[in-house]
Amino acid sequence: MTTQTDTQAHHLQRKFGLLQATALNMSNMVGVGPFITIPLLMSALGGPQSILGWLAALVVCMADGLIWSELGAAMSGSGGSYLYLREAFGPQRWGRLMAFLFIWQFIFSGPMEIASGYIGFCQYLSYIWPQRSLKIDPLTIVLGVITIALLYRRIGSIAKITVTLWIGTLVTMVFVIALGVFNFNPKIAFDLPPNPFHFSFGFLMGLGTAARIGLYDYLGYYDVCYIGEEVKEPARVIPRSILISLGVVAVMYIAINLSIIGVVPWREFVPAEGNPKANYVVSIFIERVLGRNAAILFTGMILWTAFASVFALMLGYSRIPYAAALDGYFFRIFGKLHPTKNFPYVSLLFIGILSIIFSLFPLGMVIDALITTRILIQFMGQTAAVILIRRTRPDLRLPFRMWLYPLPCFVAFAGWIFIFSTAGRQVISGGLISLALGVGAFLIWAKHRKTWPFGKISGGTTSPSFKAA
Repeated sequence: MTTQTDTQAHHLQRKFGLLQATALNMSNMVGVGPFITIPLLMSALGGPQSILGWLAALVVCMADGLIWSELGAAMSGSGGSYLYLREAFGPQRWGRLMAFLFIWQFIFSGPMEIASGYIGFCQYLSYIWPQRSLKIDPLTIVLGVITIALLYRRIGSIAKITVTLWIGTLVTMVFVIALGVFNFNPKIAFDLPPNPFHFSFGFLMGLGTAARIGLYDYLGYYDVCYIGEEVKEPARVIPRSILISLGVVAVMYIAINLSIIGVVPWREFVPAEGNPKANYVVSIFIERVLGRNAAILFTGMILWTAFASVFALMLGYSRIPYAAALDGYFFRIFGKLHPTKNFPYVSLLFIGILSIIFSLFPLGMVIDALITTRILIQFMGQTAAVILIRRTRPDLRLPFRMWLYPLPCFVAFAGWIFIFSTAGRQVISGGLISLALGVGAFLIWAKHRKTWPFGKISGGTTSPSFKAA
């Protein structure tokens, strides 16, 4: 029987091609992240050798990108990880638990990631408006409302806005790199501290911290998967947009890092904690090269980039509760589409409001929490999911198969374990407690609904929002 939500699902329009999909991913990835995390990265290992953290994160993300590409090409429905975990582990049994746990962690980590963009935006604004020192910044609330308003429209209009914001992001990145190339001083850039590569427990912990910061900067290479049902030719577009985004952004990140420390000595903003320069190091870089007025103008471009990122994040993340609601994993009201504009407006408003609330917390707390909760279920779970799909779902066509399988799975899984295990006792404990609470919540929810493992298993093997390539 076709339900109302089933019919609504088919009203989503495929408007995102390769250009729009790549723009969405890259806008999500860049944002304000690399501009505010360079000081944190340099502080992790105490010098330019901290770039190893970005390289380690890149290796893990490239392996994980192949996992996303294979799953996204095979299952191009809305929801991304929610859909993949549910189908891989079995939509009637363990897949119910895994999908629920993903939604559980996402309800916190998704809005936290968006909130980190709002916080970073306001930190960079302090270069232009230094008098702003409010403990709770009302500007984050204003930013949240503006983002929601811009996304409250048809997907075709959003695709155009995404490309426009992406162009501004590229201009900002290229401008920094170009200035760095013409003003680069290798003596400043490679001013290494004594014994920079002492391989010890402390070095490994620092490398884990640097890799975690790098991971935060790379987050978003998969954003197109969350709106898979609105992507044209998903079997071709999704893998290409993921791999292109990772490759281009990786080169940009390394170039930007070298550009900054080739002009501004890293010791000026390390350690980052309690150092005002660490909040807007790129603006200081521009000021050293072109003067204060140019730095103010460029800071405006960084603010543009930060806003483009949160825009892309909220677009993708607003589709996750929507997809879950279609299949009975979340409140039914979140499965509603706007009656005339055909987008999940209830889900958009929900994610947007939570993001505003989380933006009132410190940036460091927000980043640690979102990374920890995401690794255990989403990233490690999907690594297992792609293996299960190959072994247990011969009915599912795989239009894109990762290269060198299963090596990328092993690389990604080992990387996630390393990054998580070096996060510190409090962060690890918080992640494990969150997971345990999620399992408990699932059991209560399942018992109330009389579903597995407390009720009969319903017929069928897939859920309404499933879309195979």
